[in-house]
Amino acid sequence: MRILIFGDVVGRSGRRGICEELPYIRRELSIDFVIVNGENAAGGFGITPKICDQFFTAGADVVTTGNHVWDQKEIIPYIDKESRLLRPHNYPMGTPGRGTGIYEDSVGRKVLVLHFMGLLFMPTLDDPFRGIDQALLNKKLGRDFSAIILDFHGEATSEKVAMGHNLDGKVSAVVGTHSHIPTADHHVLPLGTGYITDLGMCGDYNSVIGMKKEGSISRFRKEVPAPKLEAAEGETTLCGAIIDTDDETGLTTKIAPFRRGGLLEPTIE
Repeated sequence: MRILIFGDVVGRSGRRGICEELPYIRRELSIDFVIVNGENAAGGFGITPKICDQFFTAGADVVTTGNHVWDQKEIIPYIDKESRLLRPHNYPMGTPGRGTGIYEDSVGRKVLVLHFMGLLFMPTLDDPFRGIDQALLNKKLGRDFSAIILDFHGEATSEKVAMGHNLDGKVSAVVGTHSHIPTADHHVLPLGTGYITDLGMCGDYNSVIGMKKEGSISRFRKEVPAPKLEAAEGETTLCGAIIDTDDETGLTTKIAPFRRGGLLEPTIE
C-alpha cells in the first residue's frame, strides 16, 4: 500500500495547495490512501466544516487536527457526525468527536488511523502512551489491518521519538505533526515501523511557521500591544511523507519525504 500524509495545512496558501494539487498527486504517484492534518487550515486557527469537505473532495481519506481543533466553534457539531475528521484521542472522555477510525483504501484494504497529542509543552491531556496501548488492544497489524498509522501531534522531539520506538513493529508508521518544520530523520525503525519526527506544514514558508512575519517578530520583540497573528498567503509548499507498506505484514518498506512547490527544495519521487 502507498500512503501519503501531509503535515499541518496553514491558511489559504495551504488550502489552495491541497485542493488544487492533491487530485493530480494521487494519480501521478499511485497513492492508495491520503491523510491531511488540517488543524491550521482556517486562517491558521482550526478548521471549518466547509474546508474539511473541500479536502475530502480533493482526495483526502482522513483529516486529522491537533491543539487548535476547537478554534472554529462550528466544527463541534460537525466532528460528531463526520467520522473521517479526527481530534486527538487523548482528550477526556465525553469530548466531541473521535481520535481513531477504521477506513478502507482505494481497493478495500483496512486502515486504522490513530491520532494522539503529546504532553510536553502542550495542553494537559490524558497520557498518550497508555492511551495508545488501550487503542491497540486486541488489534494486530497484518491480521486485522493492512496498515496502522499514528499522527502524533507534539512539540517535543524527544516525546515523538520515544513514541516511535514504543510502537516499533506494532504500527505501520508514526509521523509527527505540529512544529511546521520538516525534519530529515525519516527512516524505518528496527522492527519495521516508518518514522519521521515532523512532516512540516503545507503553506507559505516565507513566514514564521505559516504566519506573517511582521506580527510574529513583534511578539518576540515584546512590542505592546502585540498584533494579531495572520496566516501568510504567498506561494505554497506542500510537505509530508510517502509511506510504502508490505501487503502481508503491514510494516513499512520505505518512507520518503514529500515536498513540492514554494521555497523548499522539492523531493524527487
